[in-house]
Amino acid sequence: MLPASRHGEIIRMVRSSGVVSVEALAAGLGVSRSTIRRDLQCLDADGVLRRVRGGAGSLAGSGAECDCGHPTTFQEVAGIDADDKERVARAAAELVSDGDVVLLDIGTTTARLARLLRGRRITVITSSLAVVDELRDDPAVELLVLGGILRRNYLSFVGMLTEQALCEVRAHRLFLGTSGIRPDGQVMDSTLVEVPVKRKMIDSAEQTVVLADRGKFPGSGLSPVCGPERVHMIITNDGADTATLAACAQAGTEIRLT
Repeated sequence: MLPASRHGEIIRMVRSSGVVSVEALAAGLGVSRSTIRRDLQCLDADGVLRRVRGGAGSLAGSGAECDCGHPTTFQEVAGIDADDKERVARAAAELVSDGDVVLLDIGTTTARLARLLRGRRITVITSSLAVVDELRDDPAVELLVLGGILRRNYLSFVGMLTEQALCEVRAHRLFLGTSGIRPDGQVMDSTLVEVPVKRKMIDSAEQTVVLADRGKFPGSGLSPVCGPERVHMIITNDGADTATLAACAQAGTEIRLT
């Protein structure tokens, strides 16, 4: 994993959990503890996190708060590895044909994908307000918005109503976001309230395509969403961790590199 991508993942993990140990970061990212300590020293000097005994913590600051009470926003995440995310989104858009019904998960990469789908005669089902913002004025796209409890900091709907609505729909393809993919191929997420929605989305789609920039290989999260056997395709960038990709491919997942 490139240092810049690793730094982005460290920031993501710290903002999601508040405080993360060196051991957890090293295990999640598949690098040595000495590498993590050097990374934390750089990030602390840059003022994006604070070093604490045995790990790192998030900085107090302005902005919306995540479920764990620490600042993180959709806009902050959108700026991390932006070029990699754009390439992944463009490759995903090539899979969509006129007449398709697609499910778009929350996330900054799926929002980029939504922008690329403007003008297409398709149906989009989503729980993401970022996706809605991209498509709400487009007369070509039939847009179905899943309701539920609004997570304002990440522009998403969650909860029982969201999950129940997913039981009533069927999509040709799901484009699924993730906080990271573990070395064994497990697709993870850092926000527990999003996991049941993601699992329902998988059940509601004929095909699941995971969109994950190379910084998420290997990655981490608080809870597993699914194993690699539930994923039909992963779209990522050249340079993603080869051992993690191999584990996914061994489970039958098609790998598409951009």
